[in-house]
Amino acid sequence: MSCFIIFAAALNAVCSGINEFMSKYQTLLYYCYTTIQNAEQFAADHLKFCKSIGLTGRIIVADEGLNGTVSGAPEACQAYMDAVMADERFAKTEFKIDNVDEPSFVKMHVRYKSEIVHSGLRDPQIINPNIRTGKHLEPVDFLAMKDRDDVVILDVRSNYEHSLGKFKNAITLDIENFRDFPDKINELAQYKDKKILTYCTGGIKCEKASALLLQEGFEDVYQLHGGIIKYGKEAGGEDFEGKCYVFDNRLAVDVNSVNPVTISTCRNCGKTTDKMINCANPECNEHFTQCEECGTQMEGCCSAECQTHPRKRVYDGTGYYVKVPQPVNVKKVKVAEA
Repeated sequence: MSCFIIFAAALNAVCSGINEFMSKYQTLLYYCYTTIQNAEQFAADHLKFCKSIGLTGRIIVADEGLNGTVSGAPEACQAYMDAVMADERFAKTEFKIDNVDEPSFVKMHVRYKSEIVHSGLRDPQIINPNIRTGKHLEPVDFLAMKDRDDVVILDVRSNYEHSLGKFKNAITLDIENFRDFPDKINELAQYKDKKILTYCTGGIKCEKASALLLQEGFEDVYQLHGGIIKYGKEAGGEDFEGKCYVFDNRLAVDVNSVNPVTISTCRNCGKTTDKMINCANPECNEHFTQCEECGTQMEGCCSAECQTHPRKRVYDGTGYYVKVPQPVNVKKVKVAEA
């Protein structure tokens, strides 16, 4: 590892600490595979708790665990982390913390679903990350390993995610949603004699994707621990080309402080751009990249057809659309039990 990379990572850590002290808001990204009894009731109680401390965000609760992104004042975020970690079911949870100028959501949702990430792999007797999954690689180890001849880097995310940014030389799959991943396993058969390094945004998809690869006969399977977000913080994001798509109103974040490049292009004119938006037509709502000029001309729509749709939303330049905002409490909060 070069001295520059070490310096960049150290500088990033120092700046992060300063920003955390000065930051008005934070955004937490996390997941935890663990058994939750009466998960539907837990989801309802968890929603009340999150609202009581002034958080906004989106959390999925299932019998198999938690998957969430929440945002709020630093005191609220700390209270939330303290409460989650105090519950022995979630004691192994790792939080990725970003300092932001404003909350990354405007409402708080906690929903009960069959999985914490939709894969269709619901039988814990076959796929269970707590029992068998790919070996976790810390960011610096992923960095050291990724360019070896016996290694293949596999992006397990969807098209709209890897079109915005991906690791240099990574294999990407033509999938619209993660639930399409199992159908693509056969396309990877030629790499069974390689070390497979899987990665995703925060690590949650790799837990099941790597487990499925092992189930299908791949023997040497790894996963980037903490995903792209943690890699950006601890390894400078080296060789991650483009931006990382995130599931909140930021839509995309920078992770590469070593050798950043832009790889995405405008859907309409082909100009290089890394601005990701949702189509202004709510019945389309497609994620796509669009430059500022085309955004103005097309009113945030992906096509002329969507631009003339009677339900087209007003484009404010962000390409992110919400319903009724929820006030965010920035006062100091009292820690409550989740």
